[in-house]
Amino acid sequence: MFATYLIGLREGLEATLVVSILIAFLVKSDRKDKLKLVWAGVAAAVVLSVLFGWMLSYTETTLLKDFKQQEAFEAITSIAAVCFVTWMIFWMRRAARGIAGELRNRLQDALAVGSFAVGFMAFLAVVREGLETSLIFYAAVQGADLNGGPLAALLGGIATAIAIGYLMYATAVRINLTVFFRWTGVLLILVAAGIFKYGVHSLQEAEFLPGIGNLAYDAASWLDPSTWYATLLAGMFNVTPQPSVLEIVAWAVYLVPALVLFLWPARRTAPAPTPAA
Repeated sequence: MFATYLIGLREGLEATLVVSILIAFLVKSDRKDKLKLVWAGVAAAVVLSVLFGWMLSYTETTLLKDFKQQEAFEAITSIAAVCFVTWMIFWMRRAARGIAGELRNRLQDALAVGSFAVGFMAFLAVVREGLETSLIFYAAVQGADLNGGPLAALLGGIATAIAIGYLMYATAVRINLTVFFRWTGVLLILVAAGIFKYGVHSLQEAEFLPGIGNLAYDAASWLDPSTWYATLLAGMFNVTPQPSVLEIVAWAVYLVPALVLFLWPARRTAPAPTPAA
């Protein structure tokens, strides 16, 4: 549940920041008549994201009857989710500082094009986060006993993100977004490593990869799946008591380089020289 809450919080806050920047620009530009187009684009993006999540679940539970096909589908969606979340984390790390100015410039161009372009821009800004959220959530809860908990946690994370975005927009509340995205990025890399490990496990179950019986260790004697700490480790980082060697190798091959590259200090570009008077 914490992993899905984190996904909802991180993706929701990115979408909320984008929408708040668009709204603030329209309000300050005295173009409030275009706000309804922004909300229409947001609503369309939410509907499409929900349909995409439903389609993923329907495909596995209804369209795919064979066990190996289901495992292969889970593997594909898991690996795709890892690719998307990794791209999102590193893109936000690079673009966070200049995203406001870039969005204002794009919205100004959209206003010059016409009303449809404004709504379409809001749609594109939100649908990217929405589709990523659906895919990552679907991949994160594979093999879990849902009971509505992870979905409630995801919605709770999105609600928290919306509340933070509203406070930042309507009040003088300021949040150090650089620190926020840095630490949530580290946690999401750990979550993504667990998803990638599960994807490799599914490929082994589908017999696309060998070695499912070649265990890296057997911790079943002390890592009881019924305990709270085992549930936390499995739900957050997909730590299981009997992983295969290939699962552990895949987990480490993703986690170590991703963490090193993400935490490596970014190079600061030199300021442009001041032109002579």
